Amino acid sequence: MTTQTRLFAAMVCIICAACNNNTDQENKPELQQTEKMKSNIIESSFGTHNDAAITKYTLTNSSGMEVGILNYGGTITDIIVPDKQGNKGNVVLRFDSLSGYLQKGNPFFGSLVGRYGNRIANARFSLDGKTYTLAANNNGNSLHGGIKGFDKVVWKAERMPGDSSLQLTYFSQDGEEGFPGNLSVTVVYTLSAENGLKIDYTATTDKPTPVNLTNHAYFNLSAGRDSTILGHRLMINADKFTEVNDKLIPTGKLPAVKGGPMDFTVSKEIGKDIAQVKGGFDHNWILNKKGNELEKAAELHDPVSGRLMQVWTTQPGVQFYSGNFLNGELINTPGNVKYIKHAGLCLETQHYPDSPNQPAFPSTILHPGETYKQTTIYKFSTK
Repeated sequence: MTTQTRLFAAMVCIICAACNNNTDQENKPELQQTEKMKSNIIESSFGTHNDAAITKYTLTNSSGMEVGILNYGGTITDIIVPDKQGNKGNVVLRFDSLSGYLQKGNPFFGSLVGRYGNRIANARFSLDGKTYTLAANNNGNSLHGGIKGFDKVVWKAERMPGDSSLQLTYFSQDGEEGFPGNLSVTVVYTLSAENGLKIDYTATTDKPTPVNLTNHAYFNLSAGRDSTILGHRLMINADKFTEVNDKLIPTGKLPAVKGGPMDFTVSKEIGKDIAQVKGGFDHNWILNKKGNELEKAAELHDPVSGRLMQVWTTQPGVQFYSGNFLNGELINTPGNVKYIKHAGLCLETQHYPDSPNQPAFPSTILHPGETYKQTTIYKFSTK
């Protein structure tokens, strides 16, 4: 090889290397963007329970909203959104460790509730001529699925296609907590770019069984700046509610709310009439809905922070619970804060309480060959 030939070959190598370097630089931003998209769901260890790894999944969107979800109980640990000044804060009550969620007396903070959310009178119901007995875990009644409801199981978690959806699945065996039928449950949490947390629930069964699924997040839109939610303003799009007895079991009567303390048809301060309701609000409102379509059920506003939350649902009812049983005794809270009475509120979209024993209520019985479906969206903004 002549000296001239060797110099030419060397120049070709240098040019090729430079081209390759330029190609790497051009591709690098695209690779970084791909990694950024993937990181919209971040996994972190949250301990172990009965030898099962508990993982926290943090969903984020392009607006900077964050939602934390555990595979234990399908629990929402964080909903971090800005106030009207742009300051971010967590608007759900939570614990700072798995020990908090495992403690006796955890009032279902942020958890998925099932197989039957709310109460079933006398912890029993009859179906197709057979009586089923459930755990009497609440004043002689069954509450939120029994001793070990869906809030206390480890769900199988899987990222969905895209970058902002987490799918949770659980198989509830025939006879679990006294309920008939093998029930396959899927819940998908999706965080939208518009700061909406969408929860899609589906379930199938091989025997007729009652199903009423919901989420039990406790909201305080002040993000802890106010120790109670009594100054929040609430609107519920409902003209009637299910009257209850002293054990919070429906009497079967459906009184009109107009003009009374249960009237939230126009937004009003939660603390305005709460003293007129014995024990505080813990009732099912019958939503003004045309069918099973997604419609706005409620709107919650904290005038100080400016945070606004809309609740949209396909469900016929919503349980408004004003945190009446919180008493400041829960431990493992962030900064050892005391969650006192009315520290947070729940807006649990649902079918009516005790429906298996109330023939006049919309049925909650799921049959083989049918698919239980419901969708609820909690959408956040400021005003």
